[in-house]
Amino acid sequence: MNVTQLSVFVENKPGHLQGVLKILGEANINIVTLTIAETSDFGILRMIVNDPENGAKALRDNHITCSITDVLAIEIDDKPGSLYRAIETFSRRQLNIEYMYAFTEKRQDKAVMIFRFDDIEAAKQALAEEGYGIVKRIDIIGE
Repeated sequence: MNVTQLSVFVENKPGHLQGVLKILGEANINIVTLTIAETSDFGILRMIVNDPENGAKALRDNHITCSITDVLAIEIDDKPGSLYRAIETFSRRQLNIEYMYAFTEKRQDKAVMIFRFDDIEAAKQALAEEGYGIVKRIDIIGE
């Protein structure tokens, strides 16, 4: 049920992101959505891709540091206050969000948010209790 994310550590210099994207393209890895968090020296490129295992292999074969992580994708109403209410669900249960980002496509009238939790199973239980829809990997990737 979880969505698998590919995280790539990229030196913060011109051309390094391009190199990663070239490797993934040549390996026929399709990027569905992504976000970049950066510092002065490096960035973390987090992506939902069609084949994270082969994407990671292609990158590692080219000496690029990467990891595969489970994240949670949830549907929220696409209207003001909806993200606040979702976050409130986690806060009431003392669930720590390590990071989050928005999925680039809407699903009907819903927005999709990607979350990384320190306790993903507890987050899934909290979401189920509150009636949130958890988006499955197949629904995002389209396999």
